[in-house]
This record gives sequence, C-alpha cells and structure tokens, in this order.
Amino acid sequence: MSKPSQLRSLYRSLLRELPPKPLPSSSSRVRSPLHQQLRQSFSSDPPHEHVVAQADQLVQYLKAQRQYTTLLERYNPGMGMDEEERVRLSARRVGMDLPVEYEKQGKHS
Repeated sequence: MSKPSQLRSLYRSLLRELPPKPLPSSSSRVRSPLHQQLRQSFSSDPPHEHVVAQADQLVQYLKAQRQYTTLLERYNPGMGMDEEERVRLSARRVGMDLPVEYEKQGKHS
C-alpha cells in the first residue's frame, strides 16, 4: 500500500498539472467536477492500488503534454499567425520589407 505522504504528493502533482481554472468573483472555493472526483478518489480509505497507478500514469502523461506544448510553441513561433503575417516576418528576418501594395483611392482616369 502507498503511504499517505506519497498519496498527498501524487494528488498535489495532479492538481499542479491540470490547467488553471479562473475563480469566479462570487465564491473563492468553488471546485471543478474533475477536482471533486480526484479528491473523492484519493480520500477513500485506503485508495485502491489501481487508482494510485492510474493517477501516477496520468501525472506522467500530463507532464509530457505540457512539455510537448512548450517545445512546440518554442520551435514553431509562427504557428498561431496567419499566412500574411508569417511571410512579412520571414522577409524581415532576412533584412527585407514587403512592398506596399498599390491601391486606387477613388480616382478615375
């Protein structure tokens, strides 16, 4: 069986890896359904070994996902940009500016 300190550490690791949830201004102690379910799983006396093993795997998975997202954002900085902005920044990277596009402003010849 797992020691209470190990279970507490695992529970806290899970909470740390979960995405932050903004707190509503009316109540400061509102828990999400996921948080409630995790708390209930860990508070059963004693928690089943398969619950502990699944929680450990989940912590490892969430850490790997967070690291993957961090690396993806670091090495693909233009991932969230539209095509025009990406082309403009690529041109700036090599020391060029894109030409200003010509627009007729209501003049008829």
